[in-house]
Amino acid sequence: MSITIFTANPQNLLDAIKKAINEKEVDTWAYDSDGDFYHTPDQWSGKAWLRPSVQQGILVLGLLGQEDVIMTKVVYGVYHGRFLEMLLAHFDHSFSNATATAHADSTDNYKVAT
Repeated sequence: MSITIFTANPQNLLDAIKKAINEKEVDTWAYDSDGDFYHTPDQWSGKAWLRPSVQQGILVLGLLGQEDVIMTKVVYGVYHGRFLEMLLAHFDHSFSNATATAHADSTDNYKVAT
C-alpha cells in the first residue's frame, strides 16, 4: 500500500511537512534519521513507517513494516488514513489529489500473511 500525492513541487511539499513537524505544527507525526515518517501516538509508534520518494509531479510514500512482523490491515489503514488526514488539515493548498492503494505495491516493504 502506498500513498501518491499529486503536486506541482513534490520536494517543496516534503520539505514543508518536515518543517511543520519540526515546528510542532504537526504533532502526531515525526520522521527518523532515514527520513521515514512514523505516527507518534504510543499505540502506533514503531508499528510502521512511510518512506517518501520525490518523483516528477508526485510525492510517493511507501509503507515499511517491522522486520518479521506481519502487517495488519488496521496498522496500514491507520498509517495511510491518518497521514492523508494530516495532509488535508495542513497542506490542502499544496497538492491537487492524493490516493492510497488497497494492497502492497512495489514501493512497500512489509511482511504479509501467507
